[in-house]
Amino acid sequence: MKKDHRRNRDDVVWSRFFWCTIFIVISCVLFTGFNFSSFRFLFFPPPERLQPEIVPRWRMDAVATAAGHGHDSPRKLDGKEKKVWIRETVILPDQVLLFLNYPPSSAVTSPRLLTRDDLDCVYNFSSSPTARQKNSSRPPNRVDGEIVRCPLLDRSAAVSLSVKSADTYAGGEVLLNARPARAWHALAYEALIDRDNTTVVFVKGLNLRPDKLYNVSRFECVYGWDFTRPKFILRSEVISIAQEIARCRTPLSLLTNPFNSSIKVTVRVKGRVTLNSVAQPRPNPDPEPGPKPHQLCICTMLRNQAKFIKEWVMYHDEIGISRWFIYDNNSEDEIESAITLLTGSGYNISRHVWPWVKTQEAGFAHCAIRARPSCEWVGFIDVDEFLHLPSGQPLPEFLTNLTEGTGGLLLPFQVGEVRVACHSFGPSGLIQPPTKGVIAGYTCRLFAPERHKSIVRPEALNSSLVNVIHHFHLREGFGFVDADRATMVINHYKYQVWEVFKEKFYRRVATYVADWQDELNVGSKDRTPGLGTRAVEPDDWSSRFCEVNDTGLRDEVVSRFSDPLTGTLPWEDEAETMRQGL
Repeated sequence: MKKDHRRNRDDVVWSRFFWCTIFIVISCVLFTGFNFSSFRFLFFPPPERLQPEIVPRWRMDAVATAAGHGHDSPRKLDGKEKKVWIRETVILPDQVLLFLNYPPSSAVTSPRLLTRDDLDCVYNFSSSPTARQKNSSRPPNRVDGEIVRCPLLDRSAAVSLSVKSADTYAGGEVLLNARPARAWHALAYEALIDRDNTTVVFVKGLNLRPDKLYNVSRFECVYGWDFTRPKFILRSEVISIAQEIARCRTPLSLLTNPFNSSIKVTVRVKGRVTLNSVAQPRPNPDPEPGPKPHQLCICTMLRNQAKFIKEWVMYHDEIGISRWFIYDNNSEDEIESAITLLTGSGYNISRHVWPWVKTQEAGFAHCAIRARPSCEWVGFIDVDEFLHLPSGQPLPEFLTNLTEGTGGLLLPFQVGEVRVACHSFGPSGLIQPPTKGVIAGYTCRLFAPERHKSIVRPEALNSSLVNVIHHFHLREGFGFVDADRATMVINHYKYQVWEVFKEKFYRRVATYVADWQDELNVGSKDRTPGLGTRAVEPDDWSSRFCEVNDTGLRDEVVSRFSDPLTGTLPWEDEAETMRQGL
């Protein structure tokens, strides 16, 4: 009897244990399945059609907070939703960038962008241990679309915006909340989704050497709203990385799910650091079917070149350029108005605001991606550089003959790049900027060419997009040829009158070139011999850099462009001509 009782009690214990185990297993399976299903729908929606996402309340609250929708987010003021808000803040060496988020456009209405007259930059010095001044405000330096550039008064001051105008955004004077500031030198700052659905990320802070590909296993790409919250980020492999450019495998959700439009991307050095980011991946427009509309385009990066761009565009249009991509690197002059006047006259020009400091190589790579759908060839030159064909042959025809005929030579590769030597011109005895433009004004140059610039076929570029300003790395099967200096050169009006030249001391745009005011690499070829690190005009400046009198391009331009009655050139500033003629 005791044995039977003990056996029955053991059976009850084992039965309870068995059913408890079954319950725990089923619960774990259901919980795991639910979370995996949510993860799958969030990052890998079915390819046939977009499905609505079912997300737990706790996760939606966290995602909303990370995306800027939380109770303490910049999108709310006194608990009310704002129609425009500060998305990001980045501190540059001499100013503060504030990125605004606007409501999306609809088929009926399009949001009005705030202007400089609508805004004041407001500085809170309460967190600054050194600042003795009270909170103050200043007008913005400039407003370009969603980017507001505020003066830099104190690096530790929190910068917000005051909306002065009573409009649909504010309804009266409203303060747009400050955001935590990012440092410009350790930041993922731009991102494009390329045609192969990879993400090209432009990032500072990796400190990679120029002109070199790196081992991708050391890095990974990270997508998310808030990189301090590991639960809400997605990691992706790096396909290639060099200089300031990483190519990442894009998560499927980013390509198909509009819920992820506010996601940012950055690069993480494994085992070390995840860099801050303001880069939201945006797709590059797909090419139109059929031949590309432009045989030859130009990419350039500039700052304060409004008074020179008219001559540069009109001349290159005459020799066969049909499309210009202008990367504006924090200009403070009337460059936007100058470009608007040119586009109104029929020139196909786009201005791309590019505020990032010392990023010329990255900017050219970014431009190469944007130009590829519409341009067979792209030249990368500056606004003080002019392509010169002494024969007068149109440039597209010259390129075709050079790259397809190759002078009767059989090359073991397709031509993907044409390198053109640069002749550097000096002040040519002038004290004031020439009224007829740089081509007619500067006619004396150095004997030997300095460096070269390139015209490239975007389809031939290596996927890493590595470049060193003057040329890109090319894909396998492509190579470069040098243009004969007797058939094509670049007139580089590098050493102009001191009033113009001294602007080069402000900041060099290339990543791996020291600013001239820094006591670094004082023997660099980028520097001007004998000038040192201070913008002080030498007594003999107007006569320097003059070894060869070269009037070839001037004579051609005067012959082709001059008004037969007045002798004026189409880009002359009549008011300036009259002033200097008095």
